[in-house]
Amino acid sequence: MEGRNDDVTATLTFNADGLVPAIVQEHGTGEVLMLAWMDAEALRRTLATRKATYWSRSRGEYWVKGETSGHHQAVVAVAVDCDRDTVLLTVDQTGPACHTGTRTCFTGREIA
Repeated sequence: MEGRNDDVTATLTFNADGLVPAIVQEHGTGEVLMLAWMDAEALRRTLATRKATYWSRSRGEYWVKGETSGHHQAVVAVAVDCDRDTVLLTVDQTGPACHTGTRTCFTGREIA
């Protein structure tokens, strides 16, 4: 499995900042919860621990979802898209996914 994980990070197409978008989806319902950013190390940590780990562009550091809020994301599955430039995490979400306290980062923010 570790070789497989290494192959995944080696074959991803990262942007100029070394990041890929990570779409986060609730396991079972398919509900889109949020979008975050990962570099190769964040993805490696996520694969190794099964805890969603992201790169904070604003803070310039790694963060494990739920470490401070208690709103954890247990990773069930990880997939890459056909262009290998986006990651899809399927998770079991504990509590709200959004830092504002809403279920998703999109709840109540419809524009059309």
